[in-house]
Amino acid sequence: MHPIERLRWVARAPEGDVGLAAVEAAEALAAFAHDPPGLVIACRRLIGRRPSAGPLWWLASRVLCALDPVAEAYAAMAELERDPTGALLSVELPGGTIAVVGWPELASRALRSAERVAVVSGVRGVPEKEAGREGRRLLHRLDDLGIDARLLGPEAAARRAALVLLEAHAAGPSGFVAPAGSGALARAAREASAPVWLVVGVGRRLPAALFDALAAHLHLDAADPEILPFDLVDEVAGPGGRAEPAAAVAGRTDCPVAPELLHLPR
Repeated sequence: MHPIERLRWVARAPEGDVGLAAVEAAEALAAFAHDPPGLVIACRRLIGRRPSAGPLWWLASRVLCALDPVAEAYAAMAELERDPTGALLSVELPGGTIAVVGWPELASRALRSAERVAVVSGVRGVPEKEAGREGRRLLHRLDDLGIDARLLGPEAAARRAALVLLEAHAAGPSGFVAPAGSGALARAAREASAPVWLVVGVGRRLPAALFDALAAHLHLDAADPEILPFDLVDEVAGPGGRAEPAAAVAGRTDCPVAPELLHLPR
């Protein structure tokens, strides 16, 4: 596939598959390594089409800052493909019902070991046909695996949940970006005294400058991803296991800051 066609595929890929989109983008961006202006344009356009996808910011910034963009692109791709977050999470899930929102790419791998899953399908003010598409996609997958899964609203899901799993598209020191409906589920979980874990896989954790640029680029309509505070979360599950939110976001990330990405046109 031509690099331009691959980048177009990434731009059209389902919103939940941000890790897969970044893997595909890494190989396409490597083809621009000997054309620095073209590489900058490709990175900016890619992020402009998927501004909430943390792994695309992480990948683009690493490639733009690298002395060898080809090697860096393939190194980032390998890290995404080897992400152990889902496998580690699968052995940590408690018994009972797990509540999730839409299509959590990494958490869905861990849900293979779940007893029951409540999938939050609706976002207030958004037509069910639009808001529930990703939830129904996960529901069909879990049904195929023989797992008891149902579409519920956030309050009903939280009341039944032994654990609420949210998944971050991106995270930074000041908060995280998650699918629409995540905030409603997390707040309902607080009312129901259900624990909330946030899944932050490889490429989702960004330095402050990149996370702020990402947040500034979001439209924040009802059906768009939400920017949420860490005080809605009890623990963060990532490639190094589980940790308290403060510990999970402390320290430096493995991602440099490319100045070319800080002021994207809206």
